[in-house]
Amino acid sequence: MRIYYYHTRPILSALEEWKEFKHPGHILYGLTHFERNGVDTVIHPFKAYASRLRLMIYNLITILSCKQSYDVLYGTSYRGLELLIFLRALGLYRKPIAIWHHQAVPASNGYLKNQVSKLFYKGLDCLFFFSRALIEDSLSTRKVRAERLHLIHWGADLDFYDHLIQVDKPGKKDFFISPGKENRDFQTLLQAFAATQQPLEVYTSSANGDQQYDTILQAYADQPHIRIHFVKGIIPYELALKVASSQAVVISCLDFPYTVGLTTLVEALALGIPLITSRNPKFEMDIDHEEAGITVAYGDVNGWEEAIRFLQQHPEKAVEMGQNGRHLAEQTYNLENYTKELADILKTLARKA
Repeated sequence: MRIYYYHTRPILSALEEWKEFKHPGHILYGLTHFERNGVDTVIHPFKAYASRLRLMIYNLITILSCKQSYDVLYGTSYRGLELLIFLRALGLYRKPIAIWHHQAVPASNGYLKNQVSKLFYKGLDCLFFFSRALIEDSLSTRKVRAERLHLIHWGADLDFYDHLIQVDKPGKKDFFISPGKENRDFQTLLQAFAATQQPLEVYTSSANGDQQYDTILQAYADQPHIRIHFVKGIIPYELALKVASSQAVVISCLDFPYTVGLTTLVEALALGIPLITSRNPKFEMDIDHEEAGITVAYGDVNGWEEAIRFLQQHPEKAVEMGQNGRHLAEQTYNLENYTKELADILKTLARKA
């Protein structure tokens, strides 16, 4: 079978970099491994538009005028596909639509808004989620049917990280690292590291969405053991090399109702590096139960201090946590496993169409 593959950013260059072990494949949501699972792809010609309406119109025209045959429209997000989804809901677009839904289906205030939202979700034949908690929250809105919602054990490209370690041979692990920018709680994190005086490397942007990090981060610029790096664009290889050189990955996040920090988390699992992370109930994996790291309640500075000191004072336990995390990645949360899950569902969807 063949899918029409839609991503919200240009991915052809990333696909070529993946072939040279310069880009992790999991960020492409199955594209790198679909063929080996019996799924061919037609790749959407990406164009960037500042206007969301213009993006939706461009995507609608481009997809409807596609001359190549395909069985299912597969999107890494619904952003930019809204008009097509409404056409599907009205029966005016005949192909099944399967998308990744990165948060739970939202509740709506007001009768009219709720009806429009229900119509929108009627146009989605299949929704992929990162955790059961997101599925349960989605079902509670009564906008979606259970048989259309699927848990995927999204995880890292183990071959990419294994190659990185073998070729680049990361240096000594003598610092903690905080990569990522999405809804990060730097206030809590930096207070804890200021108190413990442990070395920390922060790789982020000066802002992300409504979150302005400049003021918070600059307040700790005079701390000699805290180094802050502002990153522009996407540099997965360079960041992965930094993470591979760290003694532990720290993911301090704000309380948002989705899997904030998941990409950083699965990377740490793949590299066999212990974690300290905010205790996000939307994560599918149980870091504490698997003994792959330590979780801390949102905004708990003292909890962070205790976790940092524990890893520093118990290096043997930290190594064991890293090994447990790698085992979890090999067993469940990896690119090959989740692509097979996706392919099986997409093939079934195509047969039912």
